[in-house]
Amino acid sequence: MSLVDSHCHLDDEKFDPDRAQVIERALAAGVELMLAIGTGGDLDVAIQQAERYPFIYATIGVHPHDAAKATPDTFARLRDLAGHPKVLAIGEIGLDYHYDFSPRDVQRSVFERQLELAADFHKPIVIHTREAWEDTFAQLTSLGTCLPYGGIMHCFTGDAAQARQALNVGFHLGFGGVLTFPKAESVREAARITPEDRLLVETDCPYLAPVPHRGKRNEPAFVADTARRLAEVRGTTPEAIAACTTRNFRALCLRGQSSNG
Repeated sequence: MSLVDSHCHLDDEKFDPDRAQVIERALAAGVELMLAIGTGGDLDVAIQQAERYPFIYATIGVHPHDAAKATPDTFARLRDLAGHPKVLAIGEIGLDYHYDFSPRDVQRSVFERQLELAADFHKPIVIHTREAWEDTFAQLTSLGTCLPYGGIMHCFTGDAAQARQALNVGFHLGFGGVLTFPKAESVREAARITPEDRLLVETDCPYLAPVPHRGKRNEPAFVADTARRLAEVRGTTPEAIAACTTRNFRALCLRGQSSNG
């Protein structure tokens, strides 16, 4: 069974003691590709990981938590990095009204700049939205052609109605550990109604470890547990889920280039 972890934070300090071993465990679990999310302190943090391993790719972006820290130099640097051959998407970007670590108007402005960047470089977008669903979609749809190069609704935890809204404008939905949580029936219903060609699996590690690892540090190898639960939800096999989610990732993010995975 070959899988893709479509969203992992390999730069996180929780992996500092054993990052190489974490990556080895992922490979042993059948994870053939990993998308490292580049929204850390250094904009090229995920690129650094991707340059070390042929099966790791990268995103770049300013997380809404960090929007207030963005400067003109930040956006110039993003433009320099966006053409890197291993940068597959712009993200995770969006709005977070739960923590409000950055003022909401600043979040919206930084989000808009990065949507423009993605369009200019023909990249998919990876969306983070928390308690900001309506404003997130207002900004997306204000662009006219909402997703000219596709996008991922990362760590999807909405219900079936929100899933349909995202699907209707062209998103893929990334399902992670929350899908396995006992009380997450609304998320499982969203996963049931998602077309096969729009499904992705992810860990968002080191956060949100799936059952049976809940409460522990998450890591890319655990994407297999989410894939197994997704198969149960959809009445199919883990192998079928692995095949379709890997195919979907390649079609969305690896268009026009050969994968080393």
